[in-house]
Amino acid sequence: MWRVKSLDAILATAEKKSLHRSLGAFQLTMLGIGGIIGTGIFVLTAEAAQKAGPGMMLAFVIAGVVCAVAALCYAELASMVPVAGSAYTYSYAVLGEFVAWLVGWALILEYAVAASAVAVGWSGYVVGLIEHSLHVTLPVALTSGPYIAGGIVNLPAIIISLAVTGLLILGTTESATVNAVLVTIKVAALVAFIALALPVINDKNFHPFAPLGTPGVIGAAASIFFAYVGFDAVSTAAEETKNPQRNIPIGLIGSLVICTIFYLLVAAGAIGAYGAQPVFGPAGEILAPGSKALADQCSTLSAAGDMPLVCSREALAHVLRQIGHPAVGNMLGIAAGIALPSVILMMIYGQTRIFFVMSRDGLLPGVLSKVHPKFKTPHIVTMITGVGVTLAAAFLPVGKLADISNSGTLFAFLMVAIAVMILRVKQPNRPRPFRTPLVWIIAPIAAAGTIVLFMFLPHDAKVLFPIWSAIGLVVYFSFGFWNSGVRKGVDEVPELDPNAPATGVPPMPGAPAPGSKEERS
Repeated sequence: MWRVKSLDAILATAEKKSLHRSLGAFQLTMLGIGGIIGTGIFVLTAEAAQKAGPGMMLAFVIAGVVCAVAALCYAELASMVPVAGSAYTYSYAVLGEFVAWLVGWALILEYAVAASAVAVGWSGYVVGLIEHSLHVTLPVALTSGPYIAGGIVNLPAIIISLAVTGLLILGTTESATVNAVLVTIKVAALVAFIALALPVINDKNFHPFAPLGTPGVIGAAASIFFAYVGFDAVSTAAEETKNPQRNIPIGLIGSLVICTIFYLLVAAGAIGAYGAQPVFGPAGEILAPGSKALADQCSTLSAAGDMPLVCSREALAHVLRQIGHPAVGNMLGIAAGIALPSVILMMIYGQTRIFFVMSRDGLLPGVLSKVHPKFKTPHIVTMITGVGVTLAAAFLPVGKLADISNSGTLFAFLMVAIAVMILRVKQPNRPRPFRTPLVWIIAPIAAAGTIVLFMFLPHDAKVLFPIWSAIGLVVYFSFGFWNSGVRKGVDEVPELDPNAPATGVPPMPGAPAPGSKEERS
């Protein structure tokens, strides 16, 4: 189970069964921004405020730094191994099949649960928009899970999850133009928020800066980490990128820098314009984000005419309404409603991509990459993923989903940082089109940062990760161990459908269609 699939074998496999290379640096950066800007900043601002108060600004910096050093490690590996699979592929080449399986299994947790979190965040904005613009109050029983008093199931989250799953099964993908438009909508919404909130900042709202101390700030960073993780979607597109050695690092680091600047400005505006102090219980006790106790206390405050930031399911729109811009707040809600489904699509799509590569290596059944005879899409794996995403979105709060997703992401990032260091020792002469600067400082910081953030995740998320990993080990030793392509001495799994595209999956969102004018240019 410690067998390694060499970098040369991975590159050879990808060359024989490669994805279509058509993405450039600009498209990758847009892809990264599109994946990063989503529920994290639009919704989790409230979650971070409950843990850190105004200190969430520092939490954004901490999470951004950890992501930045991890992105530098990602960039080196992605430029060396420009194939699909992200951290799973890198781990297979360096740390062996067993660790690669755990990373791939963790990435399943990251992408699927992240899609659920975005679906719940989308639900909050759409429900708020309907209530404030149409003055129609939807029943709590159908717009919230059991974590809210009176809630049963989050129906809007179910609808959007199933809709995106259906689109992926039908083969509907975003063109580069549509993806850029959606990114523009999200960025325009944040620019509008910043322009209206920053001028009315009140210094008093920043005090006390860290009401729950350093643990609260680091805990908020562990949760707000979710707001950044979309950047690794860029590395999953490595096999579809023109000149990946140059363009992958640009896409990774460029999208991360742009989004970090936006996040800090948005956080400053939300805190300074409206305030972001945590809500305490009747006896002054600390209330956990996403808990029923917090929901009950927020209901009490709302009934009294007070709605703190931490109580809002549509944090940024709520701030704009409270500072005298209800129309713009509603427009921001519309922007979130239009743009967030693209993030759900990217997360579910990334999930199918990981499944595909693991299936190509023989670690998962080949049926998972079976192609629909009409739509030419991996319909079985897409349906399985869609059902899982829908069930989680129906019953769990956005904060818990984000924390669960973070646990898988942090593990994957840790393995990437370790892999970079091991490769520098074992294969120092292998060409590296992009080299992580100060690797013996950057990579250890990335590894230590991921471990610290994991330790500050809520107890539920930390406990669920080893349980999920244990389930994965049962699957591995039942199937993957025995059917591994490396174990059998083969580099690739034969195509199940000779008439299907080489990958068995549609082009990556943002990629021009084969043969199109955009591709030829």
